[in-house]
Amino acid sequence: MSEAYIVGAAMIPMGKHRESSYSGLAIPAVLNALKSAGITPKDVEGVVCGHAFGGMLTGQRIVKEIGIGGVPVTNVDNACSGGATALHLAVKDIAAGRFDVMLVIGVDKLTQFGGGTLPLVAEDPEVQLGMVMPALYAMRARRFMHERGVGPEVLAGVSVKARRHGVNNPYAQFRSEVTEEEVLASRYIAEPLTLMQCCPTGDGAAAIVVVSEAGRKRLGLPAVRVAASILHSGSATAGFRNMLRPEISYHSAHDAYEAAGVGPEDVDVVELHDAFTIAELVYYEALGLCQPGEAAGFLLDGKSTYGGEVVVNPSGGLLSKGHPVGCSGIAQAVELYWQLTGQAGARQVEGARTALAHVTGGGIAGLDHGACTVHLLQAVQ
Repeated sequence: MSEAYIVGAAMIPMGKHRESSYSGLAIPAVLNALKSAGITPKDVEGVVCGHAFGGMLTGQRIVKEIGIGGVPVTNVDNACSGGATALHLAVKDIAAGRFDVMLVIGVDKLTQFGGGTLPLVAEDPEVQLGMVMPALYAMRARRFMHERGVGPEVLAGVSVKARRHGVNNPYAQFRSEVTEEEVLASRYIAEPLTLMQCCPTGDGAAAIVVVSEAGRKRLGLPAVRVAASILHSGSATAGFRNMLRPEISYHSAHDAYEAAGVGPEDVDVVELHDAFTIAELVYYEALGLCQPGEAAGFLLDGKSTYGGEVVVNPSGGLLSKGHPVGCSGIAQAVELYWQLTGQAGARQVEGARTALAHVTGGGIAGLDHGACTVHLLQAVQ
């Protein structure tokens, strides 16, 4: 069994690229990832492409434009976890010795829908009742405020932090700071969540190069080791579901820590799935960054930002960077690769050695989420 390493990474600025095709979005990220790894398209032995709305053969449509052909290309749709699932599959192939050099792509184009909530499966009974993502997370927010005895200003604090981090990220869709008052004054999307508490829709692409131990030694580049790669699907539960204890994220994080032989106290930097402000608060606890019931204080005491216990979403997260669904898991990996190799510029987390990426995909009746992927990454000495 070989260990897997990330040796190259790139993304494009997230935003509304209405005139771009899926290939047009992805190719710049792919070429720059290959360049950063010091390899050419002919060195790629396998490709995995994560997306949610790209249609048939998205990966093949992309890589054929740069001369990659005759190698296995796998396309992955796992909702918001599509990109991270693509990375998981590449890690498994590297570990099994099938390939030494793999290209992993995450890409999606949400401007094709013209705005509003993302389309979910019409046959789903909860979707038919209006359970779109903003509604689900608004219910979580209501429950959180009720059980924890906090007000909406705590939710707004997540957006304030995200935008502050995003100022230093040239790839973020939003790069200006906001105040708590501005967040709370923005229009309601699903009460108590306001516009600035919901991630923006947009388009984006990211790519990474994953190699085996033999490939890493041959290339001789700065590398990040994939210490753990965990993918779980949700368990169907009829009736009541505990909205503040997402079991799929708890279980995925637990298994990732166990596989890597580390604990949450060892993690220096985290990119987590903050599609809505309440999500970040819930996932602080699910990932073990703080104890159950302590999420609000963890945020308000500055423990999740620079100078605190762990820097959460230095990229600005989905709230600032944007959330082109299938792209997000790979964009997280790109950010963390840069952090662990000292290439994050003004948003660099000083001394970062261990990082965690977490992303979930939902939208199915009876499930907390349909898929959750957690990766633990470590800088190579």
